[in-house]
Amino acid sequence: MILLLGATGYVGQAFSSELRRRKLSFIPLTRKAIDYTSFDALFDYIRKMKPEFVINAAGYAPNTNLEVSESAHWEALCANALLPQTIARACLMTNTPWGHVSSGNIYAGAKIENDQGQMRIERDLNRLEIRKLFTRYPEKILGFTEWDEPNLSFRRAPCNFYSGTKALAEEAIHGVGKYYVWRPGTFFDERNDSRNLLSKLQQHKKVQDHLIAVTQLNDFVRACLGLWEHGAAFGIYNVVNGGAITTRRMVELIQQILKPQREFEFLENSDEAHSHPVMSLCANCVLDASKLAASGIKMRSAEEALKGSLQKWHAADSSMAYTSAEVQPVNAALSGMALFEKLFARPT
Repeated sequence: MILLLGATGYVGQAFSSELRRRKLSFIPLTRKAIDYTSFDALFDYIRKMKPEFVINAAGYAPNTNLEVSESAHWEALCANALLPQTIARACLMTNTPWGHVSSGNIYAGAKIENDQGQMRIERDLNRLEIRKLFTRYPEKILGFTEWDEPNLSFRRAPCNFYSGTKALAEEAIHGVGKYYVWRPGTFFDERNDSRNLLSKLQQHKKVQDHLIAVTQLNDFVRACLGLWEHGAAFGIYNVVNGGAITTRRMVELIQQILKPQREFEFLENSDEAHSHPVMSLCANCVLDASKLAASGIKMRSAEEALKGSLQKWHAADSSMAYTSAEVQPVNAALSGMALFEKLFARPT
C-alpha cells in the first residue's frame, strides 16, 4: 500500500490517476482524516498502516507566478519546508521509503561552455545572445545536475520566497532516511489549469522569451513511480523533458496546433521584462536529466511532450479549485532569511 499526501492538488491528482491506472493500492490521506503536519499524528499513522512507500505531493505553490505574498510566507514555509522535514523524521523512525516532489526552481540560469571547453554560470537566460547561442549550438548550454548546489535559495539570496522554501526543504531532509527527491521543471499538461504553463502562456499577451526546463505532468508521475518500482538508488533526480526549450518555441507550437485568434508579443530583454507589469510565468533555468536516464527512466523530448499535450488539449476550463497547500494559513511578516534562521534546526 502507498500513502499519498497532497492528493487533492495539481500534482497529487496526477499521482492518484496514475496509481489507479496501475491498479496499485493507495490511501490519499487528507488533513481532514489525519493532521499529517503533526509529527506525532503522522508517525502513529505510518507505524500502524505500514505503507510500502510514502509520496509527498503536498506543498504551497503560487497560482500565477513564483512570488509568494508576504501574508502567505508562513503558509509557504510550513507546507514547503517544515512538512517535508516532518515526513522525513516519521519515515526514518518507521524505516519507510518515501518520495518528495521538490522543484527545479531552486536554480537560476544554466552552465555555458565556451570554445575552450570552460564552463561559466549564466543566471539570466532572457538575454538575446543566450537564446542565439541555444539556437545555433544547443550543446553548449548545459543544465544543472543533482550535485550542483542550488543557486536560488535563502543561502544564495536574492531569491523568491517560493524557491527559498523548496531549497530549504532539500537541505532539511538531506541524509534523513531512504528517500527520493524529484525535481521537475515548469509543469504543463493537456488540462486548462492555473498551474499549467500552457494555460499561463495563453492567458498573457506579453511573454518573456527565455530558456526553461519543462516537465509534462503525467510523464513526471510515471517517472517518479518508475524509480521506486525499479529499485533505483535513493537520492535526488531531475525529472524533466528534453533539457530545455524556449518560450518562443512553445508559443509557436500553441499557434500551430491550437490556432488561437490573436498574436503574442515577446519581451526581448531582461530590462524590459523587469520593468513591464507582466507576471513571471516559469522558472529561468535548465536542468540536466542524465542521472534519470542512466537509471533506466526515459523521458520524451520537451517538444514531443508539448505537442502531445496540445493535441489533447481540453479547451474548456475545468474550474477545479486546486488547494495550494493543505496547511492553515497564518499571517506572518518575517523575511525569508529570518524564517530560515529561526526554523532551520533539526529536532533531536
